[in-house]
Amino acid sequence: MTDRLLALTLFVRVAHTGSFSQAGKDLGLSQPSASRLIASLEREVGTALFARSTRAVVLTEAGADYLAKVEPALAILEEATQAIHGKGVLRGVLRIGLSTSMAIREVIPRLPGFISKHPALRIDLAMDDGRQDLIRSAIDVAIRSGKLEDSSATLRRLGSNPLLIAASPTYLKRAGCPKTPDDLLGHPVLIGVPGSNGVCFFEKNGRTVSIKVEAPLSGNINEAAVAGGVAGIGIVACSLWGCRAELKSGALVQILKDWSMGAADVNAIFPAGRGAKLAARAFVEHFAKNLKTNP
Repeated sequence: MTDRLLALTLFVRVAHTGSFSQAGKDLGLSQPSASRLIASLEREVGTALFARSTRAVVLTEAGADYLAKVEPALAILEEATQAIHGKGVLRGVLRIGLSTSMAIREVIPRLPGFISKHPALRIDLAMDDGRQDLIRSAIDVAIRSGKLEDSSATLRRLGSNPLLIAASPTYLKRAGCPKTPDDLLGHPVLIGVPGSNGVCFFEKNGRTVSIKVEAPLSGNINEAAVAGGVAGIGIVACSLWGCRAELKSGALVQILKDWSMGAADVNAIFPAGRGAKLAARAFVEHFAKNLKTNP
């Protein structure tokens, strides 16, 4: 990699990580070497690209404008390089942002065919059940379920993920099966739906009911709620994708089937202001096609 290209690549990494040492480490450079390269780049462009303090490294206004122009250009250059190596050959690292449950249950099982087709590509799963800062975390594409904040990011809708409640046969035998949403008030309900704040919504024949639920166990990932439901701690409220395997095996049984809890859209998100990587677009295409053929 030429010094010029290395400097630009480093600039993008510092912009995403907010750290000279981390960006340098990612590219095999020491922190002093990374700082010197960025200082040289700033002299070349004639302005400060970063505001530095003892606590943070953040883009200046000029730096943000420069990033918006440089990053898409680097993405195009990467695609051109890959094209030279051969049509359809993907190289480098593809960083995918997604929840733990989405990674384990939906994405990883669908990766073997994609990996075998692109053996020179390394996939980095950035798993986080919170809302990641896609730019700062250097995410190439994110798979998210549920309501999205207003954004200029590019979206591709992948499908719809129905919400439901379920419980283990052992729990239902011991505690009884709720017949209406109001009956949930007598049961512990483990929440596996991020952002629900302990409230479950139900709709039937135009009537909407909201129930505030509580449970002796809580966690910040869907897997904890589903595991608690299987263990018989209580009823679990989650998405179909989040407990499909347990429903199929009989470890969980869906209840209140005649009440709708709505559904969450599942989208692929390409971060704002970035030229989407060829590898990111190829992965989303593979995932979307696989979802249709193997739901």
